[in-house]
Amino acid sequence: MSYKASKEAFVTGMTGSSIAHINLVSSVALASIFLYYALQTRKLISNKSLVFASIVLALPLLLCMTLFAMHPIALFLLFAVPAMLICLTMEKKESRAMLPSSATVPTFAASGTMERKLKITQLPALTTYRAHMLLMTMFAILAVDFPVFPREMVKCETFGVSLMDIGVGSFVFSSGVVSAIPIIKNPSHLTAPMIPKVITVIRKCLPIISLGVIRVLLVKGTEYPEHETEYGTHWNFFITLALLPVMQVLLHPLLARVSVTGLGVVVALAQQYILLSPNGLDLRSYVLDVPRDRTNFISANKEGIVSLTGYFAIHLLGLATGTLILPPSPSYFRRAQKTLNRRLSSQKQAGNGKKVLKRRDNSDSESDSESGNSDNEAEAMRLAAPRQNDKTAAELCAYAVVWWVLTGIFGYINSNGAVNVVERKSWGVSRRLVNLPYIFWICAYNVSFILGYLLLDMLFYPVQERKQKKTKASPPASPTLTTFQPLSPSASVNPRPSSPLSSLHPVSPTPRPVSPLLPPRSPSFRPSSPTWPDHSHHSVGPRSGSSSISYNVEDIPPPLLEAINKNGLLLFLVANLLTGVVNLSIQTMYASDTFSMIILCGYGWTICALAWWGRRRKIVQL
Repeated sequence: MSYKASKEAFVTGMTGSSIAHINLVSSVALASIFLYYALQTRKLISNKSLVFASIVLALPLLLCMTLFAMHPIALFLLFAVPAMLICLTMEKKESRAMLPSSATVPTFAASGTMERKLKITQLPALTTYRAHMLLMTMFAILAVDFPVFPREMVKCETFGVSLMDIGVGSFVFSSGVVSAIPIIKNPSHLTAPMIPKVITVIRKCLPIISLGVIRVLLVKGTEYPEHETEYGTHWNFFITLALLPVMQVLLHPLLARVSVTGLGVVVALAQQYILLSPNGLDLRSYVLDVPRDRTNFISANKEGIVSLTGYFAIHLLGLATGTLILPPSPSYFRRAQKTLNRRLSSQKQAGNGKKVLKRRDNSDSESDSESGNSDNEAEAMRLAAPRQNDKTAAELCAYAVVWWVLTGIFGYINSNGAVNVVERKSWGVSRRLVNLPYIFWICAYNVSFILGYLLLDMLFYPVQERKQKKTKASPPASPTLTTFQPLSPSASVNPRPSSPLSSLHPVSPTPRPVSPLLPPRSPSFRPSSPTWPDHSHHSVGPRSGSSSISYNVEDIPPPLLEAINKNGLLLFLVANLLTGVVNLSIQTMYASDTFSMIILCGYGWTICALAWWGRRRKIVQL
């Protein structure tokens, strides 16, 4: 047997591990953040040390999937116990720096209509979650080729759960989370003209599509070992990742009117139906049971094509999570959605209504104007408030419980209700099919870990407020407006723009802010893309009329993780190139554990060093 065939067999036919084991392995990431924050808040370490950050934040992720993969509790305690002792025996050392508010700044246009541009304040927990997810993915794509990486964690052939199975789903979920940024900043983009948005989002996704095409050419040209039953002959994960934003734009008219979570669940149910329907397509049998004679493009790439709808459901449910955690309040997008629907209904009624007296017309117009101004003022005041992390955590907890209950129900059906192989194939978790149990598992896992990172942030970096007596003569607490204040028509406010592509696609300031309550402006649409946004400007602000005791903005999230998040696309590309170089240079499947760890540690250090070098710059501008 050739080495290529042996290598393909080395990662083929796996049945995976258990959900509990995967959760324990992943919890090491939370323990590492726990220890880092404990040391940082006691000023025992400097956040400017790359060596220390790599040891505390990156090395545990490598160890949990290699040497300690079968003993994750021991590794968890190795980091959690010292962190607990530090918290119990040493006091925090706070830096008393007043941080800017997370408010948006309402302004008046020359016409007197209130407009505003929302600057979304970064949630540090999201940066930590995305960076850790990316690090674990980059470590796993090389570690899987070494025997030190347990076969239980390799992607399952058809049914089952593993650490690498959770990785691809988490990537899609994460891209959905950040794709919420444009529609939070301006929900009216959901009703903007469709064709310009589709063209724009395709243009933004061309780099990802190019990576997918280049990967196919390199794999075929170098006879690199590949696993065709994962996505197909020509399809790969880059292609899937690039198509999801386009599919999301096509559903914008629905997203403007219905629950995003509800729509995601409907798409997930549709995926399960087309997989299992005996009177319908029954794509499960087509993917799994039909002989693998890949005679045309569709049959050659049936795994990637069939799984696309399931990944889209995960993307939508990630989008729903983004609408909860990105705004200052988890209820912001729901309220903005209702306001947008009210405006659309009014426009429809005005277009279909009969002619009435001019006096009646003027009266209705004044009433609508007053109602619109009232809505605008209410929105501005809600967005001027600081982050309500407690409410965000409560909603995330509720969603996590729901997703885990649904995952448990399918697990019970698969373990106890499935009386034969056919039923087991119907209800078992399958990344290859991206079926309903897999979708719910991905949502449960990711929402839970985002919640975990958020709770750690709230524990170590709370914003404490002291009430102050309000006087009419007292000046504002900060130059940022934290309450609704009318400005003169000539007032000019130009807040720093924020975009889901801000790390790779800088956005030039628009001449006027955009309101979700005003008619859409498609030329300014900035679509989402499966890239990593720049979250380098974090703030936790006090309420109006109060002062705050908080931490320096550079303390959270850890600079190394922020750097990884900032240039994630480049780092992921470098990781794939390094993986190819290593596999073409040595026969990894025969390497000893010691040699494997030397290679993997050097690989991990290279990634961290590159991220650290580019932490103050956007290395790639697309």
